[in-house]
Amino acid sequence: MFSKLRNSLKNLGKRTLNESNMEKTFEELEMTLIRNDVAVDVASEICEITKRNIVGEKVGIFSLKKSLLDALRVAIQEILSMDDISFSLLDRIQEKKKTNQPYVILVLGVNGTGKTTTIARLCKLFKDHKISTIVAASDTFRAGAIEQLSIHMENVGIRVVKGQYNSDPASVGYDAIDSAMAKGIDVVIIDTAGRQITNKNLMEELKKIKRVNNPDLTLFVGDSLAGNDVLNQAEAFNSSLGIDASIITKVDADAKGGAALSIAHITKRPILYIGIGQGYDDLKPFDPEWFVEKLLG
Repeated sequence: MFSKLRNSLKNLGKRTLNESNMEKTFEELEMTLIRNDVAVDVASEICEITKRNIVGEKVGIFSLKKSLLDALRVAIQEILSMDDISFSLLDRIQEKKKTNQPYVILVLGVNGTGKTTTIARLCKLFKDHKISTIVAASDTFRAGAIEQLSIHMENVGIRVVKGQYNSDPASVGYDAIDSAMAKGIDVVIIDTAGRQITNKNLMEELKKIKRVNNPDLTLFVGDSLAGNDVLNQAEAFNSSLGIDASIITKVDADAKGGAALSIAHITKRPILYIGIGQGYDDLKPFDPEWFVEKLLG
């Protein structure tokens, strides 16, 4: 899946590290990471952690455990794991059910990232775990957005609360929460407009939606194929609204793999799931160890 990065790192790993070539090795490693969509500051931190993991070893006599690739594997896992803030979404929903209040998820992401499909996949996942869901069509800006969402929700058997185009998107979310409380529905997912992150009106609109509906989870959906764009998106949404977690889409088509690393580092929040196919069941819990093995081989 991530063959370009894996092959590059294998070439680096064939070298015997010593005082004279260590600096060159890490320069090459940093550039390899950057070429594979890892943000510059993230690549630099990974290299620093990797250096720290091998400092003190006798140069040229590294065991397999202390080889460059193993040290790098530890560094990447450290970036991705974030044990103090990782959590199970399903467990959190079950906990909220005890309060007789719906668990509210606000979904952020620009158009074309797979946001609507991801919402449908979450609904299917919840349904498989006997968790009821209702979806608020709070993208009242883009022509066809409500219809597109409705088709996906019909496919997975989930009701949509709709407003009129150009109506207040915050009120659509509020109505969905109201309906969920009245009918004992477990989860409310609020879809939002996906205009460009430079659109100030969009950010103000999203802030209002969050303020009015007070979500339990603000979820960013990013496209792994978008390169540096997805990093800019994650940073902008996180700065303006605060991201609690992310889902990365189209991972099965990503030959580089650096986006997940960078998003986790930029937001300091966990990646919950990855999209790995075209179907509604193609949502896989994010496993840092699995990701590292796919990345490095």
